[in-house]
Amino acid sequence: MKVAVIHDWLNGMRGGEVVLDSLLKIYPEADLFTLFYEPGKLNERIENRRIITAFTDRLPFKSKYRWYLPLFPTAIESLDLRGYDLVLSSSHCVAKGVICDPDAIHVSYVHSPMRYVWDLYYDYFPARKGPKFFLFQAVSNYLRTWDAVSAARVDSFLANSAFVARRILKFYRREAKVVPPPCLPKGFKVKQTQKEDFDLIVSAFAPYKRIDLAIEAYRKNGRTLKILGSGQEYKNLAKILPPNVEILPHRPRQEVLEYMAKAQVFVFPGMEDFGIAPVEAQGSCTPVVAFGKGGALETVVNGKTGVFFGEQTVESLNSALLKAISSVWKPRDFQTSVDRFTEEKFIIQISRMVDSMNKNSRARKGN
Repeated sequence: MKVAVIHDWLNGMRGGEVVLDSLLKIYPEADLFTLFYEPGKLNERIENRRIITAFTDRLPFKSKYRWYLPLFPTAIESLDLRGYDLVLSSSHCVAKGVICDPDAIHVSYVHSPMRYVWDLYYDYFPARKGPKFFLFQAVSNYLRTWDAVSAARVDSFLANSAFVARRILKFYRREAKVVPPPCLPKGFKVKQTQKEDFDLIVSAFAPYKRIDLAIEAYRKNGRTLKILGSGQEYKNLAKILPPNVEILPHRPRQEVLEYMAKAQVFVFPGMEDFGIAPVEAQGSCTPVVAFGKGGALETVVNGKTGVFFGEQTVESLNSALLKAISSVWKPRDFQTSVDRFTEEKFIIQISRMVDSMNKNSRARKGN
């Protein structure tokens, strides 16, 4: 088969790119299509292949790529996928909306339906009056319509969690099979390490991540918190840091894992679709304090590998943190939890599903 892999944009190694990396292990000869590509920001497997970009990659101010959001549907549809037998889209924005040959199989692995135009619209665009409000309303209405209509182009949806599968059904009216992402390598064994006197967040800085909530909680509890990450909210967050909270942007992958191993608690304050970082933290026997909604309910085992807090308030987060600090955690519980999320299981599930679809497609053509 001639295979194309579509990913929204390539400008860093985050959770979506971890999934992309595993997809490329399954199909090493696949061509890779994207809206934006910044060389040097991804691993060798991703960068050492044929990468085809849309016209958006040649626009100015690529670091402000979100400004071009209204162009994304047109850009993804401009990618020429004629001649490909299998199209795999890794989508959290518009990748699932590519136009394929009629006989091609299109499987879309959805990290999330477009958050900023569906359930998190008011978090991203809080203004309720003025010119910006009316502009956002018009653009969001167009994007919601396109997002729902383009879902019909997908033959089979995969979701990274049951939480996302429910959202796919809600917004697209399509069923999705849950395939947890490849968080850890084959045969991974949890590591017990000496903990140091700090807690940790590893996250992109977007409004729904609620890093601001964690900062306020640590302002009150006085514990040391290190925040590894970067993103659109960086400047706003940097302005409100108390002395016991530190932001460490752009850390190498190995250094991030070392911080996870040394942290006493991993804090996960937002409502996420899945969240690979909490699984990685559990791999170092680091308990997770997480908001008890969304994907965290599927990755963290309450009382075994972490503690949930029920409300996104300073009091609720600090109460869960106090419980986590005073609890005794067992390595075997962490091992049982992370065994669910290995790359081996991900690759087997994807390969079997695509093979089955391909056989069914050939059988139909033969008839």
